[in-house]
Amino acid sequence: MERKRKVCVVVTARPSYSRIKTALTAIQEHTDLELQLVVAASALLDRYGSVIEEISRDRFEIARKVFMVLEGESPLSMAKTTGIGMLELATTFDNLKPDMVISIADRYETLATAVAATYMNIPLVHIQGGEVTGSIDEKVRHAVTKLADLHMVSSELSGQRVVKMGEDPEKVFVTGCPSIDLAKEILTDPSLDFCPFEKYGGVGAPVDLSKGYIVVMQHPVTTEHKLARQHVFETLHAVKELNLPALWFWPNVDAGSDGTSKGIRSFRELEKPERIHFFKNMSPQDFLRLIFNSKCLVGNSSVGVRESSFLGIPVVNIGSRQSGRERGRNILDVGYDRNQIREAVFSHFKNGRCESDLIYGDGQAGRKIAELLARVPLSNSKILMY
Repeated sequence: MERKRKVCVVVTARPSYSRIKTALTAIQEHTDLELQLVVAASALLDRYGSVIEEISRDRFEIARKVFMVLEGESPLSMAKTTGIGMLELATTFDNLKPDMVISIADRYETLATAVAATYMNIPLVHIQGGEVTGSIDEKVRHAVTKLADLHMVSSELSGQRVVKMGEDPEKVFVTGCPSIDLAKEILTDPSLDFCPFEKYGGVGAPVDLSKGYIVVMQHPVTTEHKLARQHVFETLHAVKELNLPALWFWPNVDAGSDGTSKGIRSFRELEKPERIHFFKNMSPQDFLRLIFNSKCLVGNSSVGVRESSFLGIPVVNIGSRQSGRERGRNILDVGYDRNQIREAVFSHFKNGRCESDLIYGDGQAGRKIAELLARVPLSNSKILMY
């Protein structure tokens, strides 16, 4: 009897967990696979929404925790954090001795995962390669693609891009995005079956959600990090002027997140908004229920492009962070301008919900990924197909 393949999955941030959760379940349940879950970087830090408690509730065992985030929220701290991550993850892989390592998406910490695994001759699997975005994340994503040995992409167009980058078509698989699996699950009962204020606390007085509300999630753009405070001020003013209850989520740890956070705190102290409540984090399922029952999602998170397109949730996408991504009919793109933001929200209110788009999968990605990991030949040698 052959031994199980040891699959080391590295989760480095709170969004990465929802991006891979159903695959983790499928890997853990597969008879030919052994899951080694490594939690690292901002995914461990409470100030950015630690996922440790959630992972425990979901009954995944954490094989290693890797602390690697350097304070500063600047390009310098991002570069140094990546360097620290390479050192610590190399030690982790040496101890765990996985048969393969999975790197997720495009955050700068994923580059540390990819480089460490590559130099240690461990086959590297990349989830969500081939996508285009409007920031430094795109460079990281494509760099990881060139280091990866197997590619599990979210869409047909993404797969075509990976092949055009010179990767072997036989190593590129269109699985869809695991986050769509979660979105599909909540459609069986999408009701808002919890009180977000009682369950997650947050900052600000509870607001009345019974007559409609919006959800806001705005991150800094790493290539525009010096403008982060100015950018978030425009959104804050627009949301306040809507005079509608708003649930606002804290930004990722990126260059500029300090500016975004300070902008939020300054606005909160000076303007004292009574209808905006702020949260650090929520479980993926609760967050999806929350946005599904909202009137509109505002900001620049990829959840507006991925899960929201599948669920038909109206989205106002602000700025350049998601530039180049495949879009559903649910998105209105605007600049960093409070008037544009407000008018786009009102336009969505007038038109209502959108039809579902299956750009990023049909809700079976986690199972497909696990099946491929169990049967695809493993190798860390690459033949470039130019």
